[in-house]
Amino acid sequence: MWDKSVLIDMMKTEMPFGKYHGKLIYQLPMYYLEWLHKKGMPKGKLGMQLSTIYEIKLNGLDDIFLKLK
Repeated sequence: MWDKSVLIDMMKTEMPFGKYHGKLIYQLPMYYLEWLHKKGMPKGKLGMQLSTIYEIKLNGLDDIFLKLK
């Protein structure tokens, strides 16, 4: 079983830079996540979170955020 606290933490994290500064990262549009993926995700926890959100959205599983909300 997965640890939902990791997803809840992602739902509370704001984008610290760029065009979407201050926006919750789980709400970032897919085209922006794709751009970050191609350019290279940031290092550390933020990069892991953004990569996870990218994979969730890429696989059409973003309803998971609605269930946790």
